Amino acid sequence: MVDNGNGASSGLKKVRLKMPVQVEDLRDLEVGTVVYLDGVLYTGREGLYNKLLIERDEPPVPLQSISNVNFHCSPAASVHDDGSYEMGAVTATASFRFSKYLTEWFETSKCKMIIGKGGMSVEDYKTHFVPHDAVYLTTVGYGTGALLGRGIKHVDVHWLEELGIAQAMWVLTVENFGPFLVESDLQGNSLFEQQNRIVNERVEETYRGLKPPALKRYGETTSRDDEVV
Repeated sequence: MVDNGNGASSGLKKVRLKMPVQVEDLRDLEVGTVVYLDGVLYTGREGLYNKLLIERDEPPVPLQSISNVNFHCSPAASVHDDGSYEMGAVTATASFRFSKYLTEWFETSKCKMIIGKGGMSVEDYKTHFVPHDAVYLTTVGYGTGALLGRGIKHVDVHWLEELGIAQAMWVLTVENFGPFLVESDLQGNSLFEQQNRIVNERVEETYRGLKPPALKRYGETTSRDDEVV
């Protein structure tokens, strides 16, 4: 792990990790740390999980020999005349949908890091991630797909015809790939959960004194704990 210290403009701790990641390096990660990655990772979501865990197909390549980092994403890929592929951008997809697969996935793949969008519940982190010494990184905002694409140096793909572009297993060689945020550490702490608590403590104070909304959708709540109207 290379510690790049605190960014002068953001004040956030930044690190670069080499893949496959080492548990010793993961122990030093704190929620909110900015992470950049070097090495090889693979994409995999419900299509890959179903083939390997439900249909019990053999993996196209030995997972543990490739990487221990799994990216939940949808790539923007194109094929060249010589049959090689280029990935100009890659956008993360919401990971909470894949919770039911994760305990078996960690046991099968020996994955130690999952990258996705939006995080998962603290219960998921405690149930699936913590027992397997795994962490979760989240992408930052919706406009970083092309930025991530700049860090992709080489692309291989498996099960493209069977699963399609979004669901295929893409093997990406990357350099300075990021930025990502540590959403959950090895203890199962959640950056989003921590920030939600801080925000919720101030919600009522923020809206105190405002008139009730004149218009609202059918069934919409005006409880600030449930929904910001």
